[in-house]
Amino acid sequence: MPAWPRRSYLDLTGVIPTAEQAASFLDRKDTNKRGQLIDELLASPKFGRHMADLWQALLLTRNSDNRRLQPAPLGQWLEESFNANKPWDQFVTELLTASGPQDKNGAVTYFLSNATVDKITDNVTKNFLGVQLQCAQCHNHPFTGWKQAEYWGMAAFFLKVRPDNINRVARTGGTAGVTEAAGVRGRQQRLPDSAKIVPARFLQGAEPKLRDSEPFRPVLAKWLTSPKNPFFARAMVNRVWGQLFGRGLVHPVDDMHDGNPPSHPELLQELADGFAAGGFDVKGLFRTLCNSEAYQRTSRPVKGNEDAEASVFSRMAIKVLTPEQLYDSLTQVAGTGRVADDRPARAAARGVVRGPRDQFVSFFRVDEGADPTEYQAGIPQVLRLMNSPQLTATGLVSSLVRSDKTPEEGIEHLYLATLSRHPTPQELDKLLAHVKKVSAKDGYSDIVWALLNSSEFSLNH
Repeated sequence: MPAWPRRSYLDLTGVIPTAEQAASFLDRKDTNKRGQLIDELLASPKFGRHMADLWQALLLTRNSDNRRLQPAPLGQWLEESFNANKPWDQFVTELLTASGPQDKNGAVTYFLSNATVDKITDNVTKNFLGVQLQCAQCHNHPFTGWKQAEYWGMAAFFLKVRPDNINRVARTGGTAGVTEAAGVRGRQQRLPDSAKIVPARFLQGAEPKLRDSEPFRPVLAKWLTSPKNPFFARAMVNRVWGQLFGRGLVHPVDDMHDGNPPSHPELLQELADGFAAGGFDVKGLFRTLCNSEAYQRTSRPVKGNEDAEASVFSRMAIKVLTPEQLYDSLTQVAGTGRVADDRPARAAARGVVRGPRDQFVSFFRVDEGADPTEYQAGIPQVLRLMNSPQLTATGLVSSLVRSDKTPEEGIEHLYLATLSRHPTPQELDKLLAHVKKVSAKDGYSDIVWALLNSSEFSLNH
């Protein structure tokens, strides 16, 4: 049970609980305290910030063509949208039809980042339809039924979109933006050699009637976000399940096709139908999944499931903290006060392009599509943590030394602040002996350093 509140804080707000929050939950006796905590975390502003971290990584394509892209406006838009619980169909519609200058509409950052027809087609189908259509760009997909004509039928909806060149605008000091041009499709549009000029067509669907004098994206968005769309609700349900459980009901989460069936097809369909019928309530989806018996299971093997496959979800998967979760949790323990100040939107407001948080995240970033249950960091990342002055948590140690806490209470506070649990009797005895052997200051410093460098701290279990 002690791991559950920490898991919920990390999954819903992106940061571990404080010592006080962990102790408060552990000491509460009411039987519905888990459900109450889930509601509290979903109502926290940190929910939107955490979701913005995750979705910014999914939506932004960083390369030399947009190296000067400022991601902060999108981060701000995402944060506000998730905290307001904007319905998922409205969220995606606003994103797919975004136009205007970046400083007026942060959602246009999506098109500025994915500035070519093929990049935006790849990203939209992967994230909002759960389909890896990119392999059908040059030829029919070799392993699924996706056809090249289907790829370019979807791409045709974006032929009139005109994102500004980020690097050129940055040199002139202007503000980048996005427009959707009127007139003939494809005019002045750069296309790869593999392009096929075909009529716009919904994926495995109809060919809509489009007017060249009108924008195409609203037509695509209306079809894509419809409750009748066979891909849309399933894709989001599967992605959120994967976010919480470490793998989707369809795995990988963005590779849904007949040859890769879900592990629990009836469950996926029931969740998708409920998500659509409930008005695409994102927080409602999280609430449903977090209150489920499956989510509340321990990550420890128990008798009968020691050798169970991960796909049966008989126990909770152990996930590696994302770079953002790790940084924010470290800074919370260390008491540096940088958790909020160094988020991209706030850093940009101060004219800072890469604050400490951005640099940390970049250093610890893993490859796109990396398995969240596999530890990806190497020796450089481990050494950085082991030798970081931040991990001495000077502020926390000093406050404990100045307090009237006994050594037993001081050690317990360190455990609650880092691992969100009480120390075991064996741990307490061993660490008390160490504190008595040195001094309170040195002993607490050693303990917090060891806890912050432990696998228990860097894992979500």
